[in-house]
Amino acid sequence: MHVLVIGAGVIGMTTAWALARDGHQVTVLDGGPEPASGASHANGAQLSYSYVAPLAGPSIWKDLPKLLWGRDAPVRFRAGFDLRQYRWGLKFLAACTGKRARGTTQALLKLAFLSREVLGNAKDLQEVDFDHVQAGKLVVYSTADSFAAAKAQTAFQNTLGCKQEVLDAAACLALEPALQAIAHRLVGGIFTPDDAAADPRKLCFGLLKLLEGHNSGVQFHFNTPVIRLLREQGRLVGAETANGVFRADAYVLAGGISSVELARGIGLDLPLYPIKGYSLTLDVANENAAPRVSVTDYGHKVVYARLGRKLRVAGMADIVGSDLSLEPDRVAQLSRQAAETFPVAPEAPQQQPWCGLRPATPSGRPILGGSGIDGLWLNVGHGALGLTLAFGSAATLAAVIGGKEAPVSLADFSLQA
Repeated sequence: MHVLVIGAGVIGMTTAWALARDGHQVTVLDGGPEPASGASHANGAQLSYSYVAPLAGPSIWKDLPKLLWGRDAPVRFRAGFDLRQYRWGLKFLAACTGKRARGTTQALLKLAFLSREVLGNAKDLQEVDFDHVQAGKLVVYSTADSFAAAKAQTAFQNTLGCKQEVLDAAACLALEPALQAIAHRLVGGIFTPDDAAADPRKLCFGLLKLLEGHNSGVQFHFNTPVIRLLREQGRLVGAETANGVFRADAYVLAGGISSVELARGIGLDLPLYPIKGYSLTLDVANENAAPRVSVTDYGHKVVYARLGRKLRVAGMADIVGSDLSLEPDRVAQLSRQAAETFPVAPEAPQQQPWCGLRPATPSGRPILGGSGIDGLWLNVGHGALGLTLAFGSAATLAAVIGGKEAPVSLADFSLQA
């Protein structure tokens, strides 16, 4: 079968890889000059297989004033004239119940574990250098209340197959001595030894090289934005671009937040909204002062991931529309927090600031599977978990497109869900 994939970020590239591995002919279209030009370019780089609890949870209610209006709040809401922003926000708040959060956690864990299994068994990726390392992930907490909630979540997740350890402050420092600068505010942490880190951009480039060099039946067309999707008699029949119309037997929409407008053009309403995040990429000058494991500072909502001789620092969740400008105060805030946590962080001239738009659903579940339009499949809405869920999502979609049984329940990730 000839399948056209729209999008060459980590979701689109892994989808192309999975489809090619199943013997399909694949064409990939992307408006950028190269793969990973959007949200996959420099994101948080953590493979958080056991840390997938959605932002939409009951704890959001007590934290909402601080998150939205605190001076250095990790979440920022800027009201605009876009009704989609308010509609998404109301659906998000409606998802902030314990029952829905537990259900989403269960569904995401299954998809994350599948993703870990697919990547771990992918022998062809062993030749691809994307700074993949399984050193574990440590989430540290600075208040007794947040740590208590984390321990309860850990107990729940361990019943679902997770392997997470509860550590006191001393054990956190023993595991990761580079956290000494914030020892005074550490209450405890949760360590997941099976979690990992990887450079999403290097992964996308590695997949490009792999698929181009192995006579895989995959063709890539960059600088080729899709103008609109073509639908006739209830079936998708083509993708119109400035370089002509591309046709295939089946189509996969995996273009991140740009998928919303394309879907709207054929009468499909995708409940996605862009959540703006920031990152810095720092040179590691002192091995002993930089973290070895991936670290998440829960209080500041900042993640740290080692990528070879680099340290990726990422955070913020700004609900401000599709604005991709680098706001100086947000860059400075992230830089300041990195310097306070790991004092060896380079000065501003040596940092590489970046921001991107995470395509998020209100519930935190990606949309995976059929679209309701014949011939069109969806692989969108992964939010901050795109890298973590990419291989599982790709394997699932490739299976159902090929007429096989889905390895996870598609009902959990349907457009209706």
